[in-house]
Amino acid sequence: MNVTESVSTNKKIDLTKVKRGPIIISLLLGAFVAILNETLLGNALPDLMKEFGVTASTIQWLSTAYMLVVGVLIPVTAVLQQWFTTKQLFLTAMILFLAGTLLAAFAPSFGFLLAGRIVQAFGTGLLLPIMMNTILIIYPPEQRGGAMGLMGLVMMFAPALGPTISGFIIDSLDWHWLFYMVIPFAVISIIIGAVYLTNVMEIKKPKVDILSIILSTLGFGGIVYSFSKSGDLGWFDPEVYLTLIIGAISLVWFVIRQLSIANPILDLRTFRYPVFSLMVVLTVIIMMTMFSTMVVLPMFLQGVLLITAFKSGLIMLPGSVLNGLLAPVSGKLFDKFGPRVVIIPGVILIAVAIWLFTGIDASVTMGQIIAIHCLLLIAIALVIMPTQTHGLNQLPMDLYPHGTAIFSTLQQVSGSIGTALFISRISAGQSSYLAKSTNPNDPTEIGAATLAGFDAAFTLGLILSVIAIVVSLFIKRSKHIQMDKLQ
Repeated sequence: MNVTESVSTNKKIDLTKVKRGPIIISLLLGAFVAILNETLLGNALPDLMKEFGVTASTIQWLSTAYMLVVGVLIPVTAVLQQWFTTKQLFLTAMILFLAGTLLAAFAPSFGFLLAGRIVQAFGTGLLLPIMMNTILIIYPPEQRGGAMGLMGLVMMFAPALGPTISGFIIDSLDWHWLFYMVIPFAVISIIIGAVYLTNVMEIKKPKVDILSIILSTLGFGGIVYSFSKSGDLGWFDPEVYLTLIIGAISLVWFVIRQLSIANPILDLRTFRYPVFSLMVVLTVIIMMTMFSTMVVLPMFLQGVLLITAFKSGLIMLPGSVLNGLLAPVSGKLFDKFGPRVVIIPGVILIAVAIWLFTGIDASVTMGQIIAIHCLLLIAIALVIMPTQTHGLNQLPMDLYPHGTAIFSTLQQVSGSIGTALFISRISAGQSSYLAKSTNPNDPTEIGAATLAGFDAAFTLGLILSVIAIVVSLFIKRSKHIQMDKLQ
């Protein structure tokens, strides 16, 4: 049995009777605590190293493993959403996340803590595409911008809050509370979802191609892992380049197989829609720039200005708050004026903000850092969710799960790649400066080399943002595919 031969196992859903409010609350609450956990442990890692007596390279697995599992699981969700109901998948995701949180909260050893993080990541990887796909279905195209803006609030605000919250908890309590505080929110989300969540997808139960799942896991997992480790080990370490080669070969094989079989787990026919493809390219560029800047800026604050991790989190908090507040507003503007009016100015402002970052040095004030960071996050709020909404609006309903899985997967991959590239540019900039120095061991020269490294990284971000401007100029207002023709 293939996709076209599959027999629906449920009746058509009357979307006019769906209670959107409780569904959105349960989805957003679950997503908030799940995404928050991606950055929540950042400031706690030094304490955890002492607690469990492990090295820095070992403790990093708490973050690397989380990102790796999410990256390899998301592509599979496209086919899972055709086998199981929305409620089944959501409750499974949140129960897994809750179980992982409980395991981590009461972990007696590092192994149990790592296992808890991995179980949490399985829940997060299932949840994100379900949330985006459900919003696409229960809202008509002319209202999706505002709804996706709410999702953007969660996806941007939660990870930005992570370092600030973790810094406060580590200073005031202990690391167990990083997990204790999440438990009630996960439980509430499960209860609301169990009561109100309605299935919104037609279940077709297509044949599952096991080889495609294996290739997807090796491909996306290998690339995410290799880029995430390149910053610590360097590109010439066998662990890095061998996993990158395996990932690249597997990904190419995966793409070829998806185009040649009748039941692909990730339907690449989505790229036959030019607007969708253009928005994917723009999203990848912006996500590389955004994630990388969010990594580089704290490094600058702590490494050059010698600010504590908690204070650096506080410095970045105003921009994160503005980003969260403006995400729904940008969605409403998208609904009213269309993509060009929102996305193009946003991309231009991103370029301006990063250009301002290229000129900072040790004399920069905290007020200047906060102002530039706020400008960057405001601009990102204008771009991220409208870009994805505009791309997904071009797809027919049966391709929604595949489109959302593609966007979610590429966000993970592009963030990992962008971060690795930026960190590599910092190292290259430092080395280049010191190679020209007459006294490379002079502390003053070392400090200047560090600044040169950060300037090189922000310059790379500026180049990427200029490319994004060029791509955004090709955006046209396309007609939405009408929902009433698809139901």
